[in-house]
Amino acid sequence: MSDQPHADAGAPATAPSPPPAPAPGAFAPLARPVFAVLWGATVLGNTGSFMRDVASAWLVTDLSASPAAVALVQAAAMLPVFLLAIPAGVLSDILDKRRFLIAIQIGLALVSAGLMALSFLGLMTVSSLVALTFLGGVGAALVAPTWQSIVPELVPRAEMKNAVALNSLGINISRAIGPALGGVLLAGFGAAVTYGADVVSYIAVIGALWWWRRSVPAGDALSERFPGAFRAGLRYARASRELHVVLLRAVFFFAFASAVWALLPLVARNLLNGDAAYYGVLLGSVGAGAIAGALALPRLRARLDADALVLGAALVTAAATASLALAPPRIAAVLILLAMGGAWIVALTTLNATAQSILPNWVRGRALAVYLTAFNGAMAGGSVLWGIIAQQIGLAPTLVAAGAGLAGVSLLLRRVRLPAGEADLAPSLHWPEPLLAEPVENDRGPVLILIEYRVAREDRPDFLAALFRLSAARRRDGAYSWGVSEDAADPELLLEWFMVESWAEHLRQHRRVSRADADVQAAVARFHRGAEPPKARHLIGVDPPDPIRSGP
Repeated sequence: MSDQPHADAGAPATAPSPPPAPAPGAFAPLARPVFAVLWGATVLGNTGSFMRDVASAWLVTDLSASPAAVALVQAAAMLPVFLLAIPAGVLSDILDKRRFLIAIQIGLALVSAGLMALSFLGLMTVSSLVALTFLGGVGAALVAPTWQSIVPELVPRAEMKNAVALNSLGINISRAIGPALGGVLLAGFGAAVTYGADVVSYIAVIGALWWWRRSVPAGDALSERFPGAFRAGLRYARASRELHVVLLRAVFFFAFASAVWALLPLVARNLLNGDAAYYGVLLGSVGAGAIAGALALPRLRARLDADALVLGAALVTAAATASLALAPPRIAAVLILLAMGGAWIVALTTLNATAQSILPNWVRGRALAVYLTAFNGAMAGGSVLWGIIAQQIGLAPTLVAAGAGLAGVSLLLRRVRLPAGEADLAPSLHWPEPLLAEPVENDRGPVLILIEYRVAREDRPDFLAALFRLSAARRRDGAYSWGVSEDAADPELLLEWFMVESWAEHLRQHRRVSRADADVQAAVARFHRGAEPPKARHLIGVDPPDPIRSGP
């Protein structure tokens, strides 16, 4: 492998960007036909899912009066996402997204058909309800990262946050319609008809996906396989401090906010003396509030930053949770949940949009899966925990504790600021192909990349500070080990080194470096004082020779 000046070491400063275009309107993504069709289909599909969830949540209270059993059904729906979201994100990044979505939607329709059959035959038990709910959660876990990761294919980057907000709006339109309609069907016709309506809703989703003619990228020799893609996704998540901040804020918010969702069936039945239809009205109120919150969000976003939005949403949710403990009049409970729905969508959309905005396309599905793992893990774990606590100390004290905890932890975390998400994450493609003495097989490795810098003593502290900022990018893009060393005989000669698991993975690094990271590399390279650019070398692991066979 020959030595060469290499852009691994740095990049020239990028050209000035043109003046930003006017911000697109909140509903601009709906002018794009594919986004609009898929958005409408998912609204219908999610409406059916919420109808199914209402039937399951109410049916379990008929089958068992235990708060733990009620919470178990909620956890069964969310736990698979916690367990499977990251593998699902890998599949999202390496499979044909459209075909994958169609296959899973068919499977989810079969799960709802099973619920319908058991309810119609009068054979439903808590165990079968939990098991089928778990299978439905598996399907939801598999498709969730894919649904989110296709957004950049449907709209330009300038419309990304609005598209995310519209997706949240669509979910909450479903949340407003689905529970109320589900409650009416449940009260008037029974659980079997309600589950049947969910089966029908999947047909619309499958039809829309079948209509979508997605352009499939041509395969190449550097296409990732599942094990390597899985490891690359985890490396990215481990090295991205911005993602860590989003995960931290999300976990604490949803862990405490999950108390309302886990215990709402019991709140409706025991504290408010309601029936199935009233429970549907309560969920519909949450959805209606979420619609109002989503419509108001563009104006709120223009006045408040992401941290203020999440803090305000947390305080409103905390107040709503504690207020339900007072067993307010039924109409007051509807209004309380209306306010909570607005706060919920503000927090959910803000955190989701922030996560979307800090992720490059090559790892979007996997990193969003990490976010969904945190979200659903917090919701599932919180649901079980609050159910157990309610069984021990009672429903009202548990709601007060959850509300107080949410308010307290949100105030403590307000100093951990969310990232702005404004970095240019498009591939810079400024690294040249390495010079090779002979072709290298893609699976050879590991690969050690060495980059030599000559840095004046007085520049050393600033250089090292810039280099350590660059280390995060190296790790995000594929390095599993990174370091910097000095020459004992020549302290001004500093050596950056990092290792990747294969030659193919290093070539993928060339494609992954973003324009924002190229600017960081350029800042590092400016400290180099050599006559030539920093010199890079690529050293590839050598396998030991075959054992020498002894003669006869």
